[in-house]
Amino acid sequence: MSVWNGLKVAVLGGDAREIEIAALAVEAGAVVRRFGTPDAGAGRHVGEVAATLHDALRGVRVAIGPIPFPGPDGRLFAPDAPKPIYLDVEALSAMDVDGHVVIGKATDDLLSSARAVGVVVHEYEDDTELMLLRAPAIAEGAIAAAIERSPVTIHASPIGVLGFGRTARGLTRALLGLGAKVHVFARKAEARAEAYGYGASAHALADVPEIFPRLEIVFNTVPDPVVDRALLSMLRPGTLVVDMSAPPPGVDHAAAEELGLDLVWARGLGASAPRTVGASQWVGISRIIEATLA
Repeated sequence: MSVWNGLKVAVLGGDAREIEIAALAVEAGAVVRRFGTPDAGAGRHVGEVAATLHDALRGVRVAIGPIPFPGPDGRLFAPDAPKPIYLDVEALSAMDVDGHVVIGKATDDLLSSARAVGVVVHEYEDDTELMLLRAPAIAEGAIAAAIERSPVTIHASPIGVLGFGRTARGLTRALLGLGAKVHVFARKAEARAEAYGYGASAHALADVPEIFPRLEIVFNTVPDPVVDRALLSMLRPGTLVVDMSAPPPGVDHAAAEELGLDLVWARGLGASAPRTVGASQWVGISRIIEATLA
């Protein structure tokens, strides 16, 4: 028998991706309650809407949170919630005694609250399979944001990509496919060699002063705050900077504005293709729960 049959699940916050996750949980046999999710529209069974966070969590074995990082004060990413969602001791105490929270990234406060009530937290932001499955949607979302704002075409334009992790690899392939002249900046020689193999121009960070003034668009994929005023000052005013990092930002936003750069904080890009990305997130979530509850 599937672990999902009759399993009580709460889906909390997020965006249209969480609607897809709720629908897949229902299809798997779970009893789903939602709180702080967007309107599901008609035609799909996505569980019932709870009036309060306590009602959503009452007696559930599994609570599923969004993958975007919580805010600085610990609130879940939940733009459609009637009030901020905090998974504190009071909230988690409503769960089943053998409860599990599955979330992209947990704060220290959430981990502490979970320990206090005996709830187990599972983080899946760094799940390699999940990241590879959602990378194409992230790349498409970032490129769409650039196309909307840039006065030049992607085709034939010199474009910089900072970092060369899983997301940057997909972005680089997509940009090259559109005819861009892609310049990848990476610390590791192995990453630069791989970018070269893709057909990009690969550079160490020491090359930034030479290359940055030529660029029309810069995509930052580095999750740490590394794109500071010194780096930004090497770009021409008006250059489009697309910061793809989750909070805290990887780009100094205040400096970018003061320097006259066109900054887009393109976080939550998975929502640009919610059915595809929600399904990929479900792969990670279902694997965790099935392995844990089996």
